[in-house]
Amino acid sequence: MSKRFSLAVGALMAGSIIVAIPAQASKYSVVYSFKGGADGANPFSGLIEVGGTLYGVTYFGGASGKGTAFGVTPAGSETMLYSFQGGDDGMNPWGGLTDVNGTLYGTTNSGGVDNLGTVFKMTTAGVKATLYSFTGGLDGTYPVNIGGLTKFGANLYGTTSGGGLGASCGSPGCGTVFKMSLSGNEKVLFRFGNYADDAVFPLGEFLKFDGELYGTSFNNNNADAPLGAIFKINKQGKESVLHLFGTGTDGADPVGGLINVDGTFYGTTESGGANEYGTVFSITPAGVEKVLYSFKGGETDGAGPQTSLIEVDGVLYGTTGNGGSEGVQSTGTVFKITLDGQETIIHKFGPVEGPDASVPLGNLIKVGGRLYGTTYGGGANGKGTVFEIKP
Repeated sequence: MSKRFSLAVGALMAGSIIVAIPAQASKYSVVYSFKGGADGANPFSGLIEVGGTLYGVTYFGGASGKGTAFGVTPAGSETMLYSFQGGDDGMNPWGGLTDVNGTLYGTTNSGGVDNLGTVFKMTTAGVKATLYSFTGGLDGTYPVNIGGLTKFGANLYGTTSGGGLGASCGSPGCGTVFKMSLSGNEKVLFRFGNYADDAVFPLGEFLKFDGELYGTSFNNNNADAPLGAIFKINKQGKESVLHLFGTGTDGADPVGGLINVDGTFYGTTESGGANEYGTVFSITPAGVEKVLYSFKGGETDGAGPQTSLIEVDGVLYGTTGNGGSEGVQSTGTVFKITLDGQETIIHKFGPVEGPDASVPLGNLIKVGGRLYGTTYGGGANGKGTVFEIKP
């Protein structure tokens, strides 16, 4: 991964403190601040809404310090649904949850029988079962799936960031695409890294469009410019690369997935662009890509977007994990951008250790006229937050 992506996570884990930036009043508020104990700590992923409650996971915290699943109301009442135990149970859920008829499905980045990650399901009352433990090798390892698994027909589809056959990546491989029944029967559809310029190291969620799945990869199989790719794959496992990043001021290293707006896809790259702080781009299903905006960083702009976008009334909204203040430990923004590339910062987050939220790494969702998201750090206890902001 790039230095910037590693820094956004590494600085948080080190508990860095920076100069506070006041929250913009009225439009924005912290809904819940994690305490870091049994209730959870440090969510990487975003939220989903089921029956008026927001559900998500934290990477740390819980009874064993290995992460939790939680529910929180828009009014700020939080319930810890499940505390991951490690071992066969799974630990450190990174990716978001997926709702299928009121049951929540997700992945853990590690844990399971071979400590290489799991797929689990859970009721909204917190009754949890492990559906599958990844075994490494041809099977895949470390399912990140930042935006969650994708329901496509009768199955769930996702990626692992390692494993498979891609020897060019070294151990543990270049990653895989897998499908899984709701009862836990898993099949690997594709293993990345077996031909020149193939996508490698997928991290984001899939987009369903016209009978196929579209995804992004953080790198690609090119030793000279391994700066990421956009690919598509069908249900039978036939994969093709639509675009390779890294040419000129093109973006580099997409972390989040894509969204569809009227037949054109939109996404972000974590680095690259005119200023090397990341981009917002569009791409057609045929692979014609265009950079809409290059982030500038510093006090006035965001830097390093690591999430998917959301469209509200023809305008795109997203977050950056850095930017909003001077210095490499700046703690992120919420931005909006028109489809023709006019960008505006609507919130600058505060320091890693509260009281404002800091470092948003999960996708935004829209519920009842407001956007909701999570931050990895900040809040009253410095352990992350759920926040809301009016578009």
